[in-house]
Amino acid sequence: MKKLFAFVAVLMMLGFGASINALAQDEPVNTTAVEQVADSAATDIVAAVEEEGVTVGDEAELEEGGELHKKIKAKFIEGGASFMGALLLTLIFGLALAIERIIYLNLATTNTRKLLDNVETALESGGVDAAKEICRDTRGPVASIFYQGLDRADEGVEAAEKSLVAYGSVQMGLLEKNLSWISLFIAIAPMLGFMGTVIGMIAAFDQIRMAGNVSAQLVAGGIQIALITTVTGLIIAVILQIFYNYILSKIDSLVNSMEDSSITLIDLLIKHNLKK
Repeated sequence: MKKLFAFVAVLMMLGFGASINALAQDEPVNTTAVEQVADSAATDIVAAVEEEGVTVGDEAELEEGGELHKKIKAKFIEGGASFMGALLLTLIFGLALAIERIIYLNLATTNTRKLLDNVETALESGGVDAAKEICRDTRGPVASIFYQGLDRADEGVEAAEKSLVAYGSVQMGLLEKNLSWISLFIAIAPMLGFMGTVIGMIAAFDQIRMAGNVSAQLVAGGIQIALITTVTGLIIAVILQIFYNYILSKIDSLVNSMEDSSITLIDLLIKHNLKK
């Protein structure tokens, strides 16, 4: 829109300039006065176009944002403070747990190929103690599992393998921490919404009974307010479900990485023991 106004203004200035030149050719005596008037008019047009473009755009955006905020606030009030407040708390707690899990899982992600290369180099140069030092300085569940397996390596490959399996189960439990609470919030959100809808319908029928007649406006208003909680609960459940599925996929990726790297570590220990 701003570009359009500017283009129109330029065309107007060009046309105005052409008329000025023609006038100047006919009446040379008044050329200076006419050019001053033209410059003043062109400056006023550009200023007006720029001011109008910025003002209209900003006011439209502010008005649109304000209307959206007012609509959300109005729907929240219409849905009822008790159920809408409970749904809001469900969303807040669910998102907090989901974000905490996502941060934890991202920090737990390790470059297993690089870690295995470093462990293999340490085993060849400094032995098990050097490999344990590498794992101690590396962050993540894979490095923790490697450390437990290397710590039992002096007892034999079978003991190291059992240690890897046992401590791998512990790390899986840590990765899946708080997932049950997220799934609980996913299930609770639509239930609270349906409960609010049912209670709202009961209140609407009570109003109909008290009024003594069936009014379409009264019924429609009560049903609309009652359905707000259901829609809100379903939206919250969808949002939390997306986060939940992402967390599950991240956990599956880490578990597969732990299993594959554990098998490779056992092969490295066998190879190292054969060298000894």
